[in-house]
Amino acid sequence: MSKAVDTSHGDAGLVETTLSSDTVYQGHFLHVKRDRVRLPDGREAPREYVVHPGAVMIVALLPDGRLVMERQFRYPVGRVMVEFPAGKLDAGEGGLACAQRELREETGYTARRWARAGVMHPVIGYATELIEVWFADGLTAGERHLDEGEFLDVFAATQEELEGGMRDGLLTDAKTIVGMMWLRQWRAGAWALDWQTVEG
Repeated sequence: MSKAVDTSHGDAGLVETTLSSDTVYQGHFLHVKRDRVRLPDGREAPREYVVHPGAVMIVALLPDGRLVMERQFRYPVGRVMVEFPAGKLDAGEGGLACAQRELREETGYTARRWARAGVMHPVIGYATELIEVWFADGLTAGERHLDEGEFLDVFAATQEELEGGMRDGLLTDAKTIVGMMWLRQWRAGAWALDWQTVEG
């Protein structure tokens, strides 16, 4: 049996201490900060990063085994991306509540069973963002309720089709690639999911 990676050993010699913190830009969704830190060797250095409220992503399983996917134009990269449904946490909102809301709003689906797979940090070099990875099963189709100014197409794809897209460089969204890793491990019986039944 393989051992898990120990991420706590020897951390004291790696930690940076915040000396000052300034807001560079405060936007509607994100804000940018510039901090001054003390390095482990006693020197000082600047740190610039984006503060993000956090998000969820949903690996939604259809009865035939296909996956609920979205196509959406992402302005920063200037292209339409293939992604699992996802969205940011509202203030005070828990991960499951956010996952249920985002799945319903973006795709119209509700799910009877949910499982939290884990957490990922997609851009650790310059943002605080974390994304909770959720699985949804027992889907029921319904009506979408997209946010104002939100445009996306919903479609279904097999695991094999999506893996082919990853191989060919057509599916490059990091969170979706992580979701595919979890899916493959779970379907292979290597990683377990703790499912819970949710009413309504």
